[in-house]
Amino acid sequence: QDVSSFPLEEKVGAVVFRKEPRAIMFALVHDVFGYWTVAKGSPLEGEALEEAAARKVAEETGLRATEVLQQLGENEYAVYDPDKGNVRRHVTYFLLKTTDTKLQLGSKGGLNDVRWFAERELKDLKIYDDVKEFFKKAIKIIG
Repeated sequence: QDVSSFPLEEKVGAVVFRKEPRAIMFALVHDVFGYWTVAKGSPLEGEALEEAAARKVAEETGLRATEVLQQLGENEYAVYDPDKGNVRRHVTYFLLKTTDTKLQLGSKGGLNDVRWFAERELKDLKIYDDVKEFFKKAIKIIG
């Protein structure tokens, strides 16, 4: 089946970090498929992508004091949505810095945990391959 014929959904995702004296900490959410990933979701109509990324981070992780530093890149993949059938998702990823430390998992379905991880812990986590690339890019930028 030709995935280019699937309806396209725009999404945003965010790699969120804070700096500790001895480590860079990343806020990750855990999905029902067993993967640690980034806060992600759909922009509202007329909402700037950067604003949508900050809003999704607040909704899914409880982090409110965030600053969008830059766009990290984009990807696209096909999924089966139980409500809509086959869809293509085009995701624009952003790098967000926060000074908040308290995480609180949002009530939206699909996620079952939220935690801070030090950069060195990322390699041991089950993370989607495409998302791993955005963490690598983020780490280079943060320095």
